[in-house]
Amino acid sequence: MPFYLERKAIRKMPGAVIKATPLPDPKLIEGFGRRAEAGAICKEAGFGTALLVTDQTLYELGLHEKVVRSLEESGIKYTIFSDINSEPTVDIVEAGRARAAECGAECVIALGGGSVLDSSKIIAAGAKHPEMPITLFLHKFALANKGTLPMINIPSTAGTGAECTVGAVVKNSRGTKGATVIIGLEVAAVILDSELLIGAPKSVTTWCAIDALSHGLEGLLADVKSSDEDVRKSRECVRLILENLPLLLDDPGNIDARQATLLAAHYGGNAINTQLAGYVHAFAHSIGALYHIPHGKAIAWCLIPIASAQENIRYHEMAALAVHCGIAEESEPETAAADKFLNALSELLDLCGLEKGCPLLDPGDYGRLVKMIDADSINYSPSRTFSDSEIRMLLDQIRRGF
Repeated sequence: MPFYLERKAIRKMPGAVIKATPLPDPKLIEGFGRRAEAGAICKEAGFGTALLVTDQTLYELGLHEKVVRSLEESGIKYTIFSDINSEPTVDIVEAGRARAAECGAECVIALGGGSVLDSSKIIAAGAKHPEMPITLFLHKFALANKGTLPMINIPSTAGTGAECTVGAVVKNSRGTKGATVIIGLEVAAVILDSELLIGAPKSVTTWCAIDALSHGLEGLLADVKSSDEDVRKSRECVRLILENLPLLLDDPGNIDARQATLLAAHYGGNAINTQLAGYVHAFAHSIGALYHIPHGKAIAWCLIPIASAQENIRYHEMAALAVHCGIAEESEPETAAADKFLNALSELLDLCGLEKGCPLLDPGDYGRLVKMIDADSINYSPSRTFSDSEIRMLLDQIRRGF
């Protein structure tokens, strides 16, 4: 119980901290094939040399080639670093920093998913601070007092929103994932190119989109003072996924829908930056880590039970979201509108083929999971603090199915 009181006492602190953190304000470029403009962006910004960071899969598929041609056409010198994998380590990031130093990089172009984007942030920070061990950039808050190399970020998945977030996750020297917030991160431009998403497996499309939706929804449910623009972006994040994910499940080649989910993920990244995530992520991180469940699928199992548990406190926000998404009329009672939103969310998860209940969840693990969820939840500013008994009850709902 003392830890519950401590969590309750500091509930609003993470929101206050994130409000004090300087955030990138990148130029946004959207459209099919527009990564081919990376060279022109470098030239216009005065970057003469670039480090292009990607992963081996994208490199072997040749998806970096449009970026390379654009750099050559604009007279930009470049070096490719394609050693990033799905579980980047501090050694890989250190190798990336060394490559940036060798080529005299004036900017970092990050082409890939969350692992590439997160690794590139630390490479960009480390390259600007060659005297500092990379491990110093894996602390909870990493101050890049000289800034970072400017970044041009090109996400290859529509989920994390990592192209604009100040957070990064990399395995530390002990082999465990360490999350950091890079204070002073510089992102010059973000390119949302739907061509990179064509041919993505259905499971990747589905669970990345659900992860993006959760960022927008949790941002709206958080107890954080938000600007009108941040609220609009979070609502749009949810609406874009609700409307476009069903289209992609029916027709994976729908370019407009692909582009819309990229924008949704980007808005979800803004929600992480300005409003934070919440208990959905605390539960999903813990369940996913213990049972090795893909993050987006763990999110999907947690969404309805945890959003419902906050419904009484956040009726207004959920009702306004329902109206924004065209699910409810403005004249409807807030309770009815909020319920309609949760029903629409449940229908979307059914369409995604989500099994009813998480069969891997073992009640014998609840004690361990409660501790993990408690520890993760202090990173957010949720609408209310769940007691350990409430967390156990919610774990039971997730196990049985909503």
